[in-house]
Amino acid sequence: MLADYAVRVEQSRGRRYPEPPHPYRDDFERDRDRVLHARAFRRLADKTQVFTRRYSDHFRNRLTHTLEVAQIARTIAGQLRLNVDLVEALALAHDMGHPPFGHAGEKTLDAIMRTHGLYFDHNLHALRIVEDFELRYAGFRGLNLSFEVREGIIKHSRDYSATDHPELAEYLLESKPPLEAQLIDLADEIAYNTADLDDGFEARLLKIEQMRSGVPIFARFLQEAEREYPNSIKKLQFNEALKRMVNYLADDLIRHTQQRLLAAKVHSLEDVRRSAARLVSFSTEADNHRRQAKEFLYTNLYFSDALQPEKEDAEKVISELFSYWICHPDSLPASYQEKAREEPLAQIVCDYIAGMTDNFIYEQHRKHGLSR
Repeated sequence: MLADYAVRVEQSRGRRYPEPPHPYRDDFERDRDRVLHARAFRRLADKTQVFTRRYSDHFRNRLTHTLEVAQIARTIAGQLRLNVDLVEALALAHDMGHPPFGHAGEKTLDAIMRTHGLYFDHNLHALRIVEDFELRYAGFRGLNLSFEVREGIIKHSRDYSATDHPELAEYLLESKPPLEAQLIDLADEIAYNTADLDDGFEARLLKIEQMRSGVPIFARFLQEAEREYPNSIKKLQFNEALKRMVNYLADDLIRHTQQRLLAAKVHSLEDVRRSAARLVSFSTEADNHRRQAKEFLYTNLYFSDALQPEKEDAEKVISELFSYWICHPDSLPASYQEKAREEPLAQIVCDYIAGMTDNFIYEQHRKHGLSR
């Protein structure tokens, strides 16, 4: 049974374009399925998470990472008695706005857009995808998702100001998002803080002793695994430590959020929306462990010398293609040329690039004679 503070589908603010109810799926289930069947969702399979395929086919990409986030988020939502269907829809959609080449691609696109007086934000781009870019239905553009899913797409990881973003006024910017949306960002952190340790170790860019000294919570669980399974190979002991790390962070998030809800006397969705701060959170101890893992990954993996050539390549490919289409807008696909009559050309070029997979953007780079 849902908690009193959970989002109830029967109280949804509805879709932008009214549709008749489905005979055996509610609106949040349909939203989840629409995201799952979207072209932008499928493209996540060929977008970099941290490692490109030159390292291994076994490493996470945006799609496999998204599925891991969804699994963690569903589990936590169930324990908090939240609306699991809404949580799953948001988890599956949370990375759809990311461009090719991971965070390097996002950083490059944003820097280029700022030279045009604009900017790139993957949450807002995801909203543009589900509102406009996806073309699957005869009755409307986009996926026509329910209000709560669209709200969660833009508000799951940050709060937007109504002054800075008047175009988002309908999304109750003065209010906190439902717990279902608040949960997604922290489930995301649990997923990538542990998965990136795993992939970094598999890529031989991170060593066990490095992680022992730099990530205390990992060291604790690895010591437990070594003591409990002394005859297991090192990789299985390593896997056991990561599993326990995921469990520790998820358990803490559940327990501490329950305590916060009780202390704040939250009894309804409106109580959640009126709260002064977000209510889904780790304890101080677990948050310190989360932060230490994140800082370790930034220092030793994300900004490592081994990954620098790929970041530089991503910056070069995106920058050169962006400049090419700004100078040759007639080379854009017809649909984008049409959109450029209504919006700034830089925005249209950005939208086109942001939707590309790693493979397709390299193909376009070669096609237009920019590779050398």
